[in-house]
Amino acid sequence: MALTQVDVIARVPQWTGTRDIVVTPLSGGITNTNYRVDVGGQSYVLRIVGKNTELLGIDRNNEYAANLAAGKLGIAPEVFYFIEPEGYLVTRFLKAQPLPPVELKQPENIRKVAALLKTMHAMADIPGEFIVFRVVEDYEQVARRYQVVFPDNYDWLKARMYEAERILSKEALPLRPCHNDLLNENFLKDGDRIYLLDWEYAGMGDIYFDLANLSVNHEFSDTEDQWLLEAYFGRTTERQWARLKIMKILSDFRESMWGLVQTGISELDFNFHEYAEKHFNRMTQNYQDPHWENWRSTLSA
Repeated sequence: MALTQVDVIARVPQWTGTRDIVVTPLSGGITNTNYRVDVGGQSYVLRIVGKNTELLGIDRNNEYAANLAAGKLGIAPEVFYFIEPEGYLVTRFLKAQPLPPVELKQPENIRKVAALLKTMHAMADIPGEFIVFRVVEDYEQVARRYQVVFPDNYDWLKARMYEAERILSKEALPLRPCHNDLLNENFLKDGDRIYLLDWEYAGMGDIYFDLANLSVNHEFSDTEDQWLLEAYFGRTTERQWARLKIMKILSDFRESMWGLVQTGISELDFNFHEYAEKHFNRMTQNYQDPHWENWRSTLSA
């Protein structure tokens, strides 16, 4: 049985015997339950993990290790305590503000986010791997086990995914620490500093997946994609451009499959089927875009 916030607080040794604890639910999130905990003049965030999240590919020990490393670099909330074996996480509460998409897409903030990603990608190795092709395969197995309805063109989409894998593997990149879940809700800004939250899916991966995931989740235009590549690499080449664009499609595949799994396992009042359908439709349109052939040709050369 999952612990309540009261049970969890009682298991944080630094809070034992403390009477001035104030717990406030935090909104947002469709996988876990989060609380702000004010105690001893300090503020923290307590995450109580959702049911069956291991079926989403989440390893709580890996999340802890990644958040711990990123927190020490000042690009994520500092980890305060980790409750085992459940994997409940207590981090410092950041007195920071959301960074809405319209603000994040400004050139200066794109440069700051690119710098943050470069810092993360340069970290020492972290546990776990995130390979989008294997993630899609794993999600498919779970979704079929829960008898979730797949889109009619799923086999066609999967064939295109394997085609993309063959193309990208021609110039395989070394795996680097990646976040892999760059939704807008996972960014906070405090003055000139930007922080990344929610390291559930972090693992060793392809840096272009992070760049593409950031781009597609914030609906970057071609101009904004160019700003991102120039901020990260100092330039934009045809091969970089093609790899980013293909990875944006694969990011949608991951997101749509995540939605399918949630359709089968989640007890939350959220329309995960509609969420998955949105990403399936956008992915289909991008595979049918004439530019797809250009990107394929560029990386196949």
